[in-house]
Amino acid sequence: MNLKLKTSDELVDISKEILNTTKKKMGMIPNMYAGMANNTALLEGYVSAYTSFRANSGFSPQEQEVVFLSVAYENNCDYCMAAHSFVGDMMSKVPTEVTDAIRNNSEIPDEKLKALSLFSRVMTVTRGLPSEKDINNFLNSGYTESHILGVIAGIGVKTMSNYFNHFFHTPVDDAFKNRAWEKAI
Repeated sequence: MNLKLKTSDELVDISKEILNTTKKKMGMIPNMYAGMANNTALLEGYVSAYTSFRANSGFSPQEQEVVFLSVAYENNCDYCMAAHSFVGDMMSKVPTEVTDAIRNNSEIPDEKLKALSLFSRVMTVTRGLPSEKDINNFLNSGYTESHILGVIAGIGVKTMSNYFNHFFHTPVDDAFKNRAWEKAI
C-alpha cells in the first residue's frame, strides 16, 4: 500500500488531536496510529474502542493484554503481537512466560489466564460462535457472562487494528522491535 504515515502537522481534524495526545502520553506516535490517521473514522473509532476496553472491559491490565495477544495471534498480526508483547512486558506487567506462551502457541502457566486466552482465541476463530463446552469452560474458570462481552469488545478493537496492519503492512516501531514476532507454521 502507498498510504503515508501522517504527522500531526499534516492534519487539521480530530486525527491531529489524537496524534498529539498519543505523543504526550507515550512519547511517540506509533506507526499504526500514523497510518490510521489517513482515515479519521478508523483512527477515532479505534482509539475510542481501545480506550473504552481499557477502562470498562472488567479485565485487569494483564488480562487485557492476554485478550489482545490471543486475538492478534489468531489474526496473525505481527505488528500487534510485537506492540502488545512490549506493553505486556513494560506497562501491564504480564509475566514473560505468559506472553511467550501465547506468542509460541504453548501452554500458559496460569490456569485462569490460559482459560481467557483459549476463549479469546476460540471466539476469534469461530467468529463469535463458541460451543457450549467452550462457554462453560470459560465460565467455570472464574469468569462471568459480562467477561464474555468484554472478550467481544477486545476482539472488535483488535480486529480493526489487525485488519489495518495486514492491509497497510505497518512497520513495527523501533520501541517494539525487541518483541518482533512471526507466526511459526
